[in-house]
Amino acid sequence: MNTLIWLPAEKIPVLIAFLCVAAALLGVFLLKRKGKSFKIRALPGASAIEEAIGRATEMGKPVFFTSGTGEIDRMATLAALSVLGEVAYKTAQYGTPLFYPNNDPVVATVAQEVVSEAASKAGHPEAYKPENVFFVTKSQFGYTAHASGLMERLKPAATLYFGTFEGESLILAETGFAQGAIQIAATDSTIQLAFFLVACDYTLIGEELFAAGGSLSGDQEVLGSIVAQDWLKAAVILLLLVGAILATFTTFNLASRL
Repeated sequence: MNTLIWLPAEKIPVLIAFLCVAAALLGVFLLKRKGKSFKIRALPGASAIEEAIGRATEMGKPVFFTSGTGEIDRMATLAALSVLGEVAYKTAQYGTPLFYPNNDPVVATVAQEVVSEAASKAGHPEAYKPENVFFVTKSQFGYTAHASGLMERLKPAATLYFGTFEGESLILAETGFAQGAIQIAATDSTIQLAFFLVACDYTLIGEELFAAGGSLSGDQEVLGSIVAQDWLKAAVILLLLVGAILATFTTFNLASRL
């Protein structure tokens, strides 16, 4: 007698993981419907962004933003665009010029919409300057040379590096450091983090990049999803601890019987 198998055995762990994620997100949604507000721990690097923009405003200098060489399908690039929206909102409020050269035409197009919308939201649509958010080239070091030269000409008071970075990270960070700018960086690349840590004033490490946008905006939906992820990570850690204890005692019992 043939048994109909509607789900392959190797896919069952994926289904369980999906159901756990869905349950966590549903729990957060229901709590939000009941008026629950969510908070995450303070991120010094994210909190320093407003200070950096304020310093640039006081000095009459621009803010420089870059998301590195990531394309639009990278999660780090999407997180960088989320931060860009908050940066553009603040710079529009303060009347501070914002420059964002980009090495991907799709990201540049999306960034123009993000900055334009943020300026309108701040009540200063005229603050959006299309010529300040632009595509340079797909060449990694061609883009790096242009961005570095732009920093030397503009002499920004604040430089923000959020997104995907490769070999250009140290070149950009050293150029910004030479201008005396407050430097804040965030990337999911563990290799490039080392360069940012030594060259920048604040560095957001790993997944802090993805939480930065929610931390800046205070958006409860974003914060709720971050809290749900924290619940899931806590559950995974607990399961690992329980599994390790059970495996240890099982091994001990087998060894004693032998």
